[in-house]
Amino acid sequence: MPDLTTMRRDYDDSVFSEASLAPTWHEQLERWFAEAVAAELVEPNAMVVATADADGAPDARIVLMKGLDADGIVFVSNHASAKGAQLAADDRVALVFPWHAQQRQVRVTGTAARLDDAASDALWDARPRGAQLAAAATPQSSVVASREALVDAFRELGEQTEGKLPRPASWGGYRVTPQTVEFWQGGHDRLHDRLRFSRDDAGTWALTRLAP
Repeated sequence: MPDLTTMRRDYDDSVFSEASLAPTWHEQLERWFAEAVAAELVEPNAMVVATADADGAPDARIVLMKGLDADGIVFVSNHASAKGAQLAADDRVALVFPWHAQQRQVRVTGTAARLDDAASDALWDARPRGAQLAAAATPQSSVVASREALVDAFRELGEQTEGKLPRPASWGGYRVTPQTVEFWQGGHDRLHDRLRFSRDDAGTWALTRLAP
């Protein structure tokens, strides 16, 4: 086991200033996302989604961002999964984009709401058949007897159907409406830059700088 107290990587002597920031949170996120794609990061749309269970205990997992615009950030899930049940009880959510290779992260807090059927249908139709089979044949987050049982259910549904599948009623998209969006850029000697967009109750966005 290495000495974790000394395990660190110093970051470049770069500066992320207010002058270089896009006018809105979504334009800045689109800019950084495009740069992550251009840098060929592995799954640049992967993000941590954190929710809370019925006792208020935090729960987190990684999913893929499937949409981004001025209205929010989109991901998909089985509504009966752990995160689906948690969001039904408490719509507050936190997201993190961990772009380590670029010494960046983006942190989002806000609320999540289900997309309508038409939007969820479009997201479902964009999935490859294999991904549709996996989503339709397996009860996400439920206890299963074995991996073999999952494979058998996947294979049986594949043998019983052809082409794209209809979207299960339990599957759909969520849109996260941000309350805060923080852009974090690693800095030399841990003098990181943290610029945060925050929205008030009137819907007005303000920009603040946070200490590292």
